[in-house]
Amino acid sequence: MPVLISFAGLPGTGKSTLARALSVATGAVYLRVDEIDAAIWAHDPDRDIGPESYHIAAALAASNLGLGHTTIIDCVNPWEITRQIFAAAAQRAGVRLLGVELTCSDPALHRHRVESRKIDVPGLTPPDWAKVVRRDYTPWTQADLRLDTARQPVPEAVAEITRHL
Repeated sequence: MPVLISFAGLPGTGKSTLARALSVATGAVYLRVDEIDAAIWAHDPDRDIGPESYHIAAALAASNLGLGHTTIIDCVNPWEITRQIFAAAAQRAGVRLLGVELTCSDPALHRHRVESRKIDVPGLTPPDWAKVVRRDYTPWTQADLRLDTARQPVPEAVAEITRHL
């Protein structure tokens, strides 16, 4: 039975790295909201996207889930309202939602990741450390898994998520 895996976490916590590794390990479809944002801004650079890209990702996820594919959503997913978008997609598809929140408990490591990361989405401007620190983000206390990427290497995190599928 397919599962919708919805990631959440501040920029630089390792969501994309872990989501890609999980996709390779499991064959799950990988959807990245940053890619959707970049595609929209490529055609309309001044557009205020709001939650639109989250709704697009949820619709694409529901389509893939309907085909029987476990699907991964990679995004900051900062509030209960955004998390509900993916919960509703899982419900529409009749599958389970697995919520995975990532944190990085080592502030120096987190900052290093933010400041040194290479941008792999053409046209995307990443936030700097000051923006990450000021970001409006509500911890996902209801997440099924809460992983600290400062303490858990990617292979271990992938194995832990896989155990919950």
